[in-house]
Amino acid sequence: MSSPGRVALVLHTHMPYVEGYGTWPFGEEWLWEAVATSYLPLLELLDAGAPLTLSVTPVLCDQLEAPGAMDRCAAFLREVRSASHRLDIEGSRASGRPDLAAELERAALEYDAALAQLEAIGRDVVGLLHRHAAWTSSATHAVLPLVATDAGVRLQLHAGIASHRARFGEEWSGGFWLPECAHAAWLDPLLEEAGVHATCVELTDVFGRGDARHLTPLRSPAGPLLVPLDRALTDLVWGRGGYPAGGAYRDYHHRTTHDHHPWANDGEVYDDARASAQARTDAADFAARCAARVRDGGLCVLAFDTELFGHWWHEGPRFLGAFVEEAERTGLELVHLDAALAEAPTAPLPGDWPHVTTWGEPRTLHTWSNPRVAEIADAQRAAELRVVAAGRAAGERAVRELLAVQASDWAFLMTRELAGDYPLKRFRGHLAALDGALGAVPSPDPQVRNLAPRLSIAPLLEP
Repeated sequence: MSSPGRVALVLHTHMPYVEGYGTWPFGEEWLWEAVATSYLPLLELLDAGAPLTLSVTPVLCDQLEAPGAMDRCAAFLREVRSASHRLDIEGSRASGRPDLAAELERAALEYDAALAQLEAIGRDVVGLLHRHAAWTSSATHAVLPLVATDAGVRLQLHAGIASHRARFGEEWSGGFWLPECAHAAWLDPLLEEAGVHATCVELTDVFGRGDARHLTPLRSPAGPLLVPLDRALTDLVWGRGGYPAGGAYRDYHHRTTHDHHPWANDGEVYDDARASAQARTDAADFAARCAARVRDGGLCVLAFDTELFGHWWHEGPRFLGAFVEEAERTGLELVHLDAALAEAPTAPLPGDWPHVTTWGEPRTLHTWSNPRVAEIADAQRAAELRVVAAGRAAGERAVRELLAVQASDWAFLMTRELAGDYPLKRFRGHLAALDGALGAVPSPDPQVRNLAPRLSIAPLLEP
């Protein structure tokens, strides 16, 4: 028997523009790892009929379509990962750890399988996405409440949505992922104008954790549906101490000399069969908790970065597959979010709605606008104002560099201290290129690689 309520699980798929900008330890190898460990296995799950909602950012597709990008991805899987495993296998044997060597040999085969899958689809990952990419986002994942002008917001929205439609078809339903779930009420008319009909918001600090109001989409007076995310259930997967911390799972943080992970979280040598059994157990527990959440009805919406499943949590794709199977077995109604929103009851947005919310920690704009990243936050707005003031005279090169400058990733990586000085160097590089473009200074890279190849600057010219 089906449960009274329904559950929709959204996978938000995004990568900062790293293609062509560095390799080890920071740069495009992030993207190649995500292709091998997250995108390919999850697209296989979707192809098998899993009712999951896939959001894909335009800037990710820009990279996957860049000339030569997937050739370099294939070379990374075929050559770099093969060689790095071989070195660690030899080192493990030399140090008297044949058990580690055996696990590394097994793990190397996973990269061989990913390469075979990539070759089987003609290295066309975007073509594989075509069947499933239901939701889109802004052009370069800018935190929209921090964008200085309506023209700047329109540029991000138009460039992102036009790119999605060009790639995946005009039948886009209006599902739009707000980068970092960053929402402010003043954005709603601009979202509606751009054709956005639904987006996800983080209201944990507004309604309270576990409140029943998280199970009902809200109608904005300007038009878009604001769909609350259920933080209480999300944190079972994504929170500190959640399922990925289980002892049997692969330890992401404990690494070999050449960046492999032959240990489990509990310190034992990784055992793939033991981890798979743990994934099935945890998936059953998660399905039971989801069923309890919607026992009295409502729409429970869960959202995760796609890269969590596989890249960060090695067993994540197996967990998702087992969760889908368990939902079907137990009658938990797992649905695509667009289909659910077409039928779900809604509630009006409260009249006194002053909130600016995100899914950062805390649930404010702090991650992207704090003293540590003041240089980025201030320069983003100043750069935007200069480009908007220049209007048509700014030119496409300056506008592309503005889009790169506005990406949320640079401030996020700095606040979380995840990538050394890489994000600040990248930010400063794009800012300098923008200055050069506005000053008509010749640039050695006039296309900014493959960023926003279908760009129109028309939104900057609207009043």
